[in-house]
Amino acid sequence: MSHRNRRTVRTMCPMNCHPTLCGMLVDVDDGRLAGVRGDPDNPDSRGFLCIRGQASPEIIGNPQRLSHPMVRDSRAGDWRRATWDEAFDRIVDRMQRAGRETVGAWSGHGLFANNYGTRLHSHLLRRFANLYGCQWWNPTMICWGLGAFGLGLTGVLETNTKEDMGANSSLILLWGANLASQPNTGPHLAAARRRGAHLVTIDVRETEAASLSDDVFLIRPGTDAALALAMMHVIVGERLHDEAFVARHTIGFDQLAADVQKYSPAWAAPVTGIAAERIVALARRYARTKPAMIVLGGSSMHKGANGWQPGRAIACLPALTANLGVPGGGLGPRHGSATHGQGLASIVALDRRPPGDYVPNQMPRITEALLERKVRVMLLLGTDMMSSFADAGQVAEGLARTDLVVSYDLFLNDTARRFADVVLPSTSWLEELGAKSTNTHLYLMPKILEPPGECRPLPWLLRELAARLDVKDFFPWDSEEQALDAIFDHPSTGRATVAALRAEGGIRKLAISHVAHPDRKFPTPSGKVEFYSERAVELGLPALPGHEDLPVTSYPLVFRQGRTLAAFHGFYDHGRALPTLARIAAEPLLWISPTDAAARGIANGAAIRIGNERGAFTARANVTAKIPAGTVWMRDGWDGVNVVTSGHACLPDDAVDAFGAFSGGQAAFDARVEVSPLA
Repeated sequence: MSHRNRRTVRTMCPMNCHPTLCGMLVDVDDGRLAGVRGDPDNPDSRGFLCIRGQASPEIIGNPQRLSHPMVRDSRAGDWRRATWDEAFDRIVDRMQRAGRETVGAWSGHGLFANNYGTRLHSHLLRRFANLYGCQWWNPTMICWGLGAFGLGLTGVLETNTKEDMGANSSLILLWGANLASQPNTGPHLAAARRRGAHLVTIDVRETEAASLSDDVFLIRPGTDAALALAMMHVIVGERLHDEAFVARHTIGFDQLAADVQKYSPAWAAPVTGIAAERIVALARRYARTKPAMIVLGGSSMHKGANGWQPGRAIACLPALTANLGVPGGGLGPRHGSATHGQGLASIVALDRRPPGDYVPNQMPRITEALLERKVRVMLLLGTDMMSSFADAGQVAEGLARTDLVVSYDLFLNDTARRFADVVLPSTSWLEELGAKSTNTHLYLMPKILEPPGECRPLPWLLRELAARLDVKDFFPWDSEEQALDAIFDHPSTGRATVAALRAEGGIRKLAISHVAHPDRKFPTPSGKVEFYSERAVELGLPALPGHEDLPVTSYPLVFRQGRTLAAFHGFYDHGRALPTLARIAAEPLLWISPTDAAARGIANGAAIRIGNERGAFTARANVTAKIPAGTVWMRDGWDGVNVVTSGHACLPDDAVDAFGAFSGGQAAFDARVEVSPLA
């Protein structure tokens, strides 16, 4: 077969596995996609492309893909094809009748497939919401925001890079960090091990990282703060902390030292499920091995009513041991984190947001607003809300009470099937201009293919909507390229432009430090690491790090969820729209220990019911010794998973936006369940 007209274009994978973002080479024959492969010259991924990226060509030409607007006259009725004008007329009419403050805009990872890390689409959506004056909520609340809130109270938000870890770390704690979420970290872990670094995994199950580790600690869900506090008990009690660093760069040590006396390893052992002597050994190893790095999980470990407390407590450990501001130390790469010096300009026009009755960036308050009809129109962009919100039964009831739900996506998803009145077809990563940023590099994602049918990119959609609603000055640029240039206008990018990136082959190194907090200045009111936090007190929270037990119910098994290499949140109808991913994960599987399975008469592969006081869903049993008794685990995103999770608030409403750039407004997501065989 002749490939005389073949061209190869450099871009990035459409998945958003930050800090793992992978380079991709796309082969095109006569305007048609011929294939994709990893980009060996990408400095972050170095040719690696996981199964999710390899499956991405199945988006193009997929028969399930949305290619034109659709509407229906009742949610029990059939969809029919509509023109864009008809769809916009229906949307604008309902928005105007409801009033701007009862319109909500909620976006998910699907909206950022072509601009994660540069946030063009997120910025444009927020700009629209600010200029129009409707509800907008920070999407970080469903992912890493609550964990970052705890880190921020202590003052350790910046992260060292994976490259620094591979070159310099002598001890690495993978604390809730799963390589399925950031596979590009794997080669640098391997490099560190070849140098003799000691690798420790701390998680609720044996993850992919466990097989690479020298030590594995299986911890009970929701007890990570207890482990960190017990480690501090040992470090302070045995005077293994760095007195000079603590005196110069922290505040509140005396209060912390007094308080951690009560958190002994003997106290922590029955709480965490880890033997006291192992906790002591881990604390001593961490304090005595220099430099030591902690790589924190980005999302799953922070699910729980106490989900902000692990970050608060764990961030104290590198400060006690002078592992901050040094190569190979501190905190390693995590989802949503930034390196020292990394940044972008803002185009969100926050200063032009009109006064209004705005619902806080707090997941349970959004659910309440739907239930109380304070929000009557929902614009859902690149998201399956039912799979990303806790207490999905209440969310479903709230969505059922709305006047209009609009879904903008590549494929139908569970929320759209049940509640959408209007469905709008989006463009894929190859059909629009974009750019992504890792912690170290900026990457151009050029438009490569023409979109099929009537698919349209988000900037076009929002410009049309703004014009019909008479929203002034929404898009003051001549092109999407100029909008990206405005966002790139920051010292860390070298004031990059799309034209400059294009001339440089689509890759630019960021002007950042591979070492976090190299100046030993920390983003707290005192400018130091705060063991004792007055800001926490002002927000209605404890001044010192602590541990709170998760709510106890009559249900015996603690339910947790996370990621696998075959799926990432709600992308592509949870992967089910792409045949390769659908074959790998054909149905939901619940990890359950042999002990718990035997006690319930459950065989491996058996159909099961998972339920509690909030609801129930079905799956199949994966009976495995890789999870301890008392805990069950499942990949996130499956339909029904969040009917069992708690929608209670973790933080006071006034606290969730304390750090501005992200929201700590995640619901608790706690769930204790019973599992039984289906008849």
